[in-house]
Amino acid sequence: MGLEAAFEDLNVRMRALYEALAGLHTTVVEDKPGDVVLVDLFGDAAADLLGLLSEARDATERAGRGAPLADLERLRRALIVGQGRYNQIAHRLSSDLLCYERTAELLQFGRRRGGEWWSWAESVKAALDDCREPSYELSLALFRCWQELTERAGALSFSLQPGAYRQSMTIAEREDPAREDVR
Repeated sequence: MGLEAAFEDLNVRMRALYEALAGLHTTVVEDKPGDVVLVDLFGDAAADLLGLLSEARDATERAGRGAPLADLERLRRALIVGQGRYNQIAHRLSSDLLCYERTAELLQFGRRRGGEWWSWAESVKAALDDCREPSYELSLALFRCWQELTERAGALSFSLQPGAYRQSMTIAEREDPAREDVR
């Protein structure tokens, strides 16, 4: 795939998850029929996830833009930030929002309240489901970036094994073109 393409794909996948999370936040907060604690729980979680994803996007987009992709250290640091934020997002999604208990609570709340609340609960459930695929795709994109980065770094490095054989190396001193006399 190539490192450049992997970073481009990563940013596309981050935008897709961002759109899904923004849709969830809109559904939870703006489409609510009234104020209840459950709305705050889902709304706050969605807002937190959007913040984490924004941090990840900022780091990886900056690394892929404005610097040569040969700057592996800069890319590595950006991927560390992106991966760390994604890990937090995936954990919050799975344990706080997409887990069976939370989904059951949401749907049970909608059934109990009925009417607009039932429609809201179903819409929130659909918006939550819409986050699953982009989250998975983002995890794959992060993996591809790590894979491309390590392959590029591996191509640039070598190791010397002591004891297997001995070889003498000499390095000829190169002339520095900046020190040449211009005649």
